[in-house]
Amino acid sequence: MIEWPEAGAVRTARWRSPGGAPAPRRVLATDDTLTADAAYRLACEGTALLWRGDFQNARQLLQALTRRVDRKARAGGKPGSGSGAPFPEAFHRKRMAQAQRARVLGMLLIPFDAGHLIPLRRAPDVRDACTEALGPADAPYVMSLRELLGVIGAHEWRRKGVPIPALGGRIHPHYGVFSPVRGEYVALVGDAPLPAAAANGPAFDVGTGTGVLAAVLARRGVRRVVATDQDERALACARDNVVRLGLDGAVVVVKADLFPPGRAPLVVCNPPWVPGKPSSALEYAVYDPDSRMLRGFLAGLAAHLEPGGEGWLILSDLAEHLKLRSREDLLAWIGEAGLQVLGRHDVRPTHAKAADPDDPLHAARAAEVTSLWRLGAA
Repeated sequence: MIEWPEAGAVRTARWRSPGGAPAPRRVLATDDTLTADAAYRLACEGTALLWRGDFQNARQLLQALTRRVDRKARAGGKPGSGSGAPFPEAFHRKRMAQAQRARVLGMLLIPFDAGHLIPLRRAPDVRDACTEALGPADAPYVMSLRELLGVIGAHEWRRKGVPIPALGGRIHPHYGVFSPVRGEYVALVGDAPLPAAAANGPAFDVGTGTGVLAAVLARRGVRRVVATDQDERALACARDNVVRLGLDGAVVVVKADLFPPGRAPLVVCNPPWVPGKPSSALEYAVYDPDSRMLRGFLAGLAAHLEPGGEGWLILSDLAEHLKLRSREDLLAWIGEAGLQVLGRHDVRPTHAKAADPDDPLHAARAAEVTSLWRLGAA
């Protein structure tokens, strides 16, 4: 719950954050009379602003706050951005700057009535988007405008879908489930030669997320794919995509921490690529604390492979360039797990950040290679 003074009384409402942000400690009710400079000063001081004015004016104010935050980051040699710092210091500085930016911009709050209705002038109808991200709302609540815009954007991605050439179709990501917009890792799974016994299945897709890799394997002719995840949002998303693609006869989605029971001639895993602590629930698809999922997959792989089977590890080497993990560490974990490297397929990413020289992580991104490691029992 959050509380704030308004109209001579102390009011309260439920705090909701789909990304897991903490509730603000200080809240001030405000409206269109608030200037952008005053709003920025209050937000930097830790005071959240509960908006009572026109909704579209709130969006303009958020844009003004964004310009001020980014202008400050650019001033004085980009303080806090990590520009010119060696790795991994530059990486940690950038994460700190991103967290501060998110905190300030998250201080502009929007009220909701029951049923996800926004009681503001010119407010859009966000009932479907909010229901997808938050579930039903039987009472009033408050959420940051920044998160609301993220919910709306995710709703559009879910509605339109992401085209996947390796599928000849689209994947529809749910809110909070990593979207396969970086298609190079999907293409690796679509192109790598299948083990001889894989067509008869089963194949395991460990940590399936949207279900995209399980769907690619099924499209390639694998008769039975068992896709696992432990996140309820991911499980629902994967099942939805399997049905949309007409693959529910070939792919079964089950809840499991890493592996399902049994063995398979092919086991695929695309873990989070960067070791680090997620700062929100949405970052678990990107950051793998202490490489837990990566190391868990490697440690358990041999016990879940049929004789002569292969484990496909899809992993970027960005963490190596950021000095967060070494190639020697990875190879040591592979050896300690009783595995050997049978081969590797590499591809360079083509996303925009790899070509942005102003990004303090540009040197690492420009050198990044995404690999499909073919692993077998030693």
